[in-house]
Amino acid sequence: MTPDPIARYRRFSRAVTSEVGALDHSFLGRGRPLGSARVLNAIGHGRTEVAALRDYLGLDSGLLSRLLRGLEDEGLITLAPHPDDARARIASLTAQGETEFREYEALSDSRAETALARHPHPEALLAAMDLVASALGRDRITLDEVDPRSDDARYCLGEYYAELGRRFDTGFDVSLSRDPEAGDMIAPRGAFLLAMSDGLPIGCVGLKGQGGPLGEIKRLWIAPSARGLGLSKRLMTRAEDRARELGIAVLRLDTNSALPEAVALYRGTGWTEIDRFNDDPYPDHFFEKKL
Repeated sequence: MTPDPIARYRRFSRAVTSEVGALDHSFLGRGRPLGSARVLNAIGHGRTEVAALRDYLGLDSGLLSRLLRGLEDEGLITLAPHPDDARARIASLTAQGETEFREYEALSDSRAETALARHPHPEALLAAMDLVASALGRDRITLDEVDPRSDDARYCLGEYYAELGRRFDTGFDVSLSRDPEAGDMIAPRGAFLLAMSDGLPIGCVGLKGQGGPLGEIKRLWIAPSARGLGLSKRLMTRAEDRARELGIAVLRLDTNSALPEAVALYRGTGWTEIDRFNDDPYPDHFFEKKL
């Protein structure tokens, strides 16, 4: 008989809480519990506005206030009014807090390296972790507009090209494709959007503008760990909204039959199939949408 799904979920939860030290009063041996350490970590990674910090960690105001007060009493952080909004507060690390933050980072990295090293299939383990993290953090996935030449954007594009190479019978050579110029995906001509899950890029889409009323959607990609979470529709909707803001009235895109999920997405979200509009050797489906 297949084990009960609830029992399997709870087994996983117990394993994680034990592995990360959630039950310890002194997380990683630094003298404070996991909650305080997570707050310190978030501040160290730039989440300094208290309201945003509360939302990111999913804590109620009372608990976050107690954790912040404890870190302040230790001399690890300071709290001050936001320079642009006196009703908001900013948390900043002190010099002592910076030192403690770096200690936590080093210990956490070491623990992760040890866990991966002792597993016979670390890549499979990481893939499973990515799947779980994307699923549990789906409500915190953000869509950010970035420079398409940034490291995170280039990572997504590299993964996208690699997947096309695996799925196309002929392989995929980006030099033969109509690879968009980066400048055409930067405002005011276009935009490049990333889906970010707690610092990890898990999806992208490009809006290629031409300086007029016609634009193209390019390079829609979702990481395998994040598929099925509705990110494709979210990215496409944001790209269409951004196109309207840039004065683009008509969008076009192309795709290949080897990507049936993409074809189904476009057909199901108001795109109309049209005749070929370019000489790219890879696509065999062409779509248009009036905004």
